[in-house]
Amino acid sequence: MKYTYVHTLFLMFVLLTSCRQNQTKETKETTNPIVKEIINPIVIKPEIKDSITSYVWDIKQDRNGNIWFAASDGVYRYNGKSFINITGKLISVYIFSILEDSKGNFWFGTYGSGAYYYDGKSFQNFTTQDGLAHNSVRPIYEDKDGIIWLGTEGGVSRYDGKSFQNFTTSDGLTNNDVHAIVQDKMGRIWFGTRGDMTIYDGKTFTTLTDKDGKTFRNVWAMIKDKNDNIWFGADALWRYDGNAFTQIDQMGAGVIINDKKGNVLTSIGGPIYRYDEQSLSDKKPDVTVIKTKYEGRSMPFGMLGADDGSIWIRSARYSYDGKTLTPSK
Repeated sequence: MKYTYVHTLFLMFVLLTSCRQNQTKETKETTNPIVKEIINPIVIKPEIKDSITSYVWDIKQDRNGNIWFAASDGVYRYNGKSFINITGKLISVYIFSILEDSKGNFWFGTYGSGAYYYDGKSFQNFTTQDGLAHNSVRPIYEDKDGIIWLGTEGGVSRYDGKSFQNFTTSDGLTNNDVHAIVQDKMGRIWFGTRGDMTIYDGKTFTTLTDKDGKTFRNVWAMIKDKNDNIWFGADALWRYDGNAFTQIDQMGAGVIINDKKGNVLTSIGGPIYRYDEQSLSDKKPDVTVIKTKYEGRSMPFGMLGADDGSIWIRSARYSYDGKTLTPSK
């Protein structure tokens, strides 16, 4: 079954609204943020489980090979034997995103509780009281200079390790609801939002358009491939090679990832589209359609191409022989 992008957005909206309970009241945005000194970081005893039964939004693999899951009841880590809920019951909140930074520390974006920083021993919580733009945090991205960018529902926050600098529509963003962040090879930061897509060169924001002057709206996912092309899902699946935008297909993408070999995997619900790494810069990249058990049901937001060649969809691991997915333990 082919999904329209509008249908996908509707599915995402339904899922988001169904999970958003006990919404936290937001604090007014701080214009001159000062990060408070955190004297007592949170220490939590992890809980070991055999599986994850909650909904998974994001999956990442760390430098040691562990698999991390951003779930609706916290953060899980899989060490190859068991799932460990590292946030325990004390931080049992809805987690949107995971980032391992260049120093090996972790960042978690939440719905309504700001962002958590984890150094492997304890957690520090950053909220609007510390200068964060909004307490609902989706993408978290580290640029080449080690700056942490946090996309929120109230704009984007730039964190230099000491304080937050916030950018909103008053600064040039086309919409304050930020869904995706990527840095291009020229050092510019791209922001996919619920409105149009913008880039920031360190001084000004520019709204991006295609050759016909059309903007790109509702960008939910965006990555940079091994050739420095930027892929994103909007009204269609697009690729930018540094000079021009190319429409890859007529469907968008709610999730886009790179696997270990450099292939690009996308999905808008149901099947996964695997674009071969040797043809990523071609006008029409070679694509393989991988059927999944989610056909006709819902989008696998949490997806990972692991280092061992397996594909994780939500909390299930599959081996892939080039043709079919096979569940594996």
